[in-house]
Amino acid sequence: MTDTPLLQYTLRLADTALVLGHRLSEWVGHSPVIEEDLAFGNMGLDLIGQARSLYSYAGEIEGKGRDEDALAYLRDAPEYRNILLVEQPNGDFAATMVRQLLYAAFAHPYFEALARSKDATLAAIAAKAVKEMAYHLRHSAEWSIRLGDGTEESHQRTQASLDELWPYTAETFETDQVERALIEAGVAIDPASLRATWDKTLDHVLSEATLERPHDGYMQSGGRIGHHSEHLGHILSELQFLQRAYPGATW
Repeated sequence: MTDTPLLQYTLRLADTALVLGHRLSEWVGHSPVIEEDLAFGNMGLDLIGQARSLYSYAGEIEGKGRDEDALAYLRDAPEYRNILLVEQPNGDFAATMVRQLLYAAFAHPYFEALARSKDATLAAIAAKAVKEMAYHLRHSAEWSIRLGDGTEESHQRTQASLDELWPYTAETFETDQVERALIEAGVAIDPASLRATWDKTLDHVLSEATLERPHDGYMQSGGRIGHHSEHLGHILSELQFLQRAYPGATW
């Protein structure tokens, strides 16, 4: 991509929020209890709301007339810049909660820091998002503890999900040339500075959940530069179908 660093940075945040929001929306009508139908729906709407604000800002930065809908619906998978963690399949209830925990434990302190960005628009979006991510973190942590320290089967499923998703966590803390100048300018946040906070949060939750923290081994990466798993294409085939089939359709 030849876009400006600020545009790429904003799209990374937007794409991550949209893809995870879509993943959570897939649970609506399929949750084990009706309260979780509502919870997943609300969390998904939080993330999609974040994505809308970020896409609108990205369109302003780009200055080519693309709005939030064009950026969400009219880009192909290699143009998406979300982290790989959020595009992983929902799996069972435990897998979804573990994925949400791994993301929210990072996103909550990240948006807290981004709310102090020298970019006023990003700071405003982050200030709203941090309140939402506080709930996401609390909800996913409580369920992870309940499942991990529950029955033998729930413990096994939660541990298996944690082991499977762990290799996608390191990408969250990576930086590259797109972000370094923005970090130095006080616009973006250095994710590595939040690693200790993330570790502390996870260690506390995993201890209460009687889950073992996986060992760091080979870590997956590439989503932020457009190298995705096969799962993103399937997500976009559903998410973008209406707009692709009926261009410009309105209700």
